[in-house]
Amino acid sequence: MGAVKIWNEMEVAAEARQNGIPEFLTSSLTVDISLSLPHLTPRVLDLCKDLFKKWSKLDDSRFSVERVSGGITNLLLKVSVKEENGNDVSVTVRLYGPNTDYVINRGRELQAIKYLSAAGFGAKLLGVFGNGMVQSFINARTLVPSDMREPKLAAEIAKQLHRFHQVEIPGSKEPQLWNDISKFFEKASALQFDDIEKQKTYETVSFEEIQKEIIELKELTGLLNSPVVFAHNDLLSGNIMVNDEKEELYLIDFEYGSYNYRGFDIGNHFNEYAGYDCDYSLYPNKDEQYHFFKHYLQPEKPDEVSDKDLEALYVEANTFMLASHIFWALWALIQAKMSPIDFDYLGYFFLRYNEYKLQKDKSFLIAHSYLSKLNGR
Repeated sequence: MGAVKIWNEMEVAAEARQNGIPEFLTSSLTVDISLSLPHLTPRVLDLCKDLFKKWSKLDDSRFSVERVSGGITNLLLKVSVKEENGNDVSVTVRLYGPNTDYVINRGRELQAIKYLSAAGFGAKLLGVFGNGMVQSFINARTLVPSDMREPKLAAEIAKQLHRFHQVEIPGSKEPQLWNDISKFFEKASALQFDDIEKQKTYETVSFEEIQKEIIELKELTGLLNSPVVFAHNDLLSGNIMVNDEKEELYLIDFEYGSYNYRGFDIGNHFNEYAGYDCDYSLYPNKDEQYHFFKHYLQPEKPDEVSDKDLEALYVEANTFMLASHIFWALWALIQAKMSPIDFDYLGYFFLRYNEYKLQKDKSFLIAHSYLSKLNGR
């Protein structure tokens, strides 16, 4: 097992330069994410003026700052500027949530985003600062979970994901799923809550049971030979945008991106049909999945995908779907301790882990039956 390279901004910039990718701007400033918007605004303006020298002398009245809807990890702000030449320009300022370094490898994200941006994915990275980044503003709406099952959008997401999985990112190609789950498990199993009720709830979690499940699932998924690709790993509705007028779809936010198993990226995406409320009655049925697979496997000729390839990907996605539940369940326990965001992370752990237990037998049976047939038994 090769060592995983941790990248800092200077190394990423040097690597990008060698590959002909434009450098990004840097600032040492940080912005306190806990401030209210009126108190946040002057600090964001100082940051933008520090990063973009052409804005440094502009009067504050030329700027406007507003919140943009996003996920449950970061704060997104739209900064609009009326430049001296009369142009109206907008950028997105992303402030990292406090303590997110516990669950997000920022060096890995920064390394990947340059290459993904160059390949036409997400917003263009314009600059990085002490606790966030500035990107170009995408004029599009964020999807809601129900959008993802709409056949036309599902087909386009599948096509985009196929293209995403072709991007080559420098560095280790080792799949990170089990490394990340192992790190999450180590952190999640050693927490102590100040809140007595939270601590009581936390103590009902059997980490011995979870560890056994991880070992068993890792062994089973290893038999499926899922291709290793650069995966998004967090393809929920909030990380997909669409411009309805232009009919353009964008995959955004690559915080959890890494080399990983294709089946995990797709199975995780299917889990996200349920939304944060975890309504798993919305999980795509076999016909909906096959529609997705056809456009993923052969974007130009979806109707020519063989039944054999469809079945293989169905088994792969619906086995790795279980790993997605364990991944985000452990993530939620860490967030319950570390995140100041008002979200029931402990409750989210149980929703995800209980769904894992509910689906395990069915998914294991499908996988074992498929493998037995494959091996002629």
